[in-house]
Amino acid sequence: MLVLFESPSGYAIFKVLDESKIEASDDLYEYFRTAENASSMLKLQAFKKFEDTTEALAATTAAVEGKLSKPLKKVLKKLVAKDAHESLAVADAKLGQAIKEKMNLSCVFSPAVQELMRGIRAHINSLITGLPERDMTAMALGLAHSLSRYKLKFSPDKVDTMIVQAISLLDDLDKELNNYVMRCREWYGWHFPEVGKVVTDHLAFAKVIKKMGFRTNAASTDLSDILPEEIEQQVKELAEISMGTEISMEDICNIKYLAEQIVEITDYRAQLYDYLKNRMMAIAPNLTILVGELVGARLIAHAGSLLNLAKHPASTVQILGAEKALFRALKTRKETPKYGLIYHASLVGQSNPKNKGKVSRMLAAKCALAVRYDALAEESSTEMGLENRAKLEQRLRSLENGGSKRLSLGSKVKGDSWTNRAEIKSYDTSQDNTMPAPKKRKAEDLSSSFNQETTDDKKPSLLVVDGNLQEPPRKKVKEDEETPSKPKKKKKKKESKAGDETSLKSEETPKVMEEESEVKEIPQTETPKGKKKKKKSKKESSD
Repeated sequence: MLVLFESPSGYAIFKVLDESKIEASDDLYEYFRTAENASSMLKLQAFKKFEDTTEALAATTAAVEGKLSKPLKKVLKKLVAKDAHESLAVADAKLGQAIKEKMNLSCVFSPAVQELMRGIRAHINSLITGLPERDMTAMALGLAHSLSRYKLKFSPDKVDTMIVQAISLLDDLDKELNNYVMRCREWYGWHFPEVGKVVTDHLAFAKVIKKMGFRTNAASTDLSDILPEEIEQQVKELAEISMGTEISMEDICNIKYLAEQIVEITDYRAQLYDYLKNRMMAIAPNLTILVGELVGARLIAHAGSLLNLAKHPASTVQILGAEKALFRALKTRKETPKYGLIYHASLVGQSNPKNKGKVSRMLAAKCALAVRYDALAEESSTEMGLENRAKLEQRLRSLENGGSKRLSLGSKVKGDSWTNRAEIKSYDTSQDNTMPAPKKRKAEDLSSSFNQETTDDKKPSLLVVDGNLQEPPRKKVKEDEETPSKPKKKKKKKESKAGDETSLKSEETPKVMEEESEVKEIPQTETPKGKKKKKKSKKESSD
């Protein structure tokens, strides 16, 4: 039996001297306790050394994938020419199948073969002669590094550490530049305070100070390459009537040196931004297309690396940078934040305030996909980023238009035609009144009762009291606006009446009672003068 062993330095083929021990023994490791025992079990038949690390990496990669490499084919061809009848023990079943198909060699793969490979690996330095231990260790280390780079798809062009450092430095430069500009404006403002209000650009302000110096030099200094003509003329006019104090030459030299520092830092910041833009397009092009260079670099810096950002879900990408607000909201049981660093993306900034949460959620989902594609894809392309950005812009337009899908005139609508089935409701004025509505009566009853009321008002019936004719007392109904009470029935008084008048009264009383029960009359309030007139009429009638 022959044994194929793959080492970092090359391919080795050993011949088993006593196959019976391997087949019969359950504890094969006892035969490999020492190097002498291993040498008595195996003998080196052939060895093919790798020429360089590239060949070793290609051979190892092919062995991992279960394929035959060129160095292995050369070794096996020599083996077939000499010992074609021997069986070959291999460590990988896929590799053994490939060798059997292409080289017509019978391959063996079993647990005993695995124990045999473990024993060979323990005493590889003594079994392979002619290679120093230092060289084999260096070959193993180089192959390990090369294989790690290949597995992780590592490329020196894709170093996200540079992006993390560049965006951190850019933020520090912005802070320092802001402090320098504030100090320069305040310092030079003691000498020429009016120029700070006219020249609002920080870089132009520093260049004016550097070129002009004292305000008395404004008339003879040409500032056309820095400022527009109108502002230049205004600066020269203000220099003649300035209210600033006089300063010494030493003071203006220090102010000029500070202005030079501002100009240099501004130039370096622009150079650093260009560098960061190029690195982002090389490392994460799809993420850069979606959110921009600065926001994408800040997301990578916050996560630690591009691979760490690719491991985050879309919900985490959405709120990266708002961790304090998130935990504060969870602690106080309030609404959680809808966005973090992704808020500064152009797509979120273009949307309305009510749609910013939706847009940030959709953008975070697309960013999570883009980051994974950038970090783990074999070939980098920007098709995915451009396609996702077009979809997001289309969705943003639909949200701005109210979320309605507009159909063109020529398009056909699938399904039944839509008809408006909404009921038109009119305003019911009867609901304004809190009083209960009166019962409905027929039109004939209402007209007859109305005619009778008019005749009764015009010709009131008369009663005979003590031999004199008098008007009957009018019946009053109490008014209660909130809770209407039923009118109380009055007892009939037994009086002597004339025959004609009693018959008229008996016909009118039922109708009057019906009207009082259904329709309320407004009580008539009598004045004191009316009461006096009634008393006088009673006295005259009694006389």
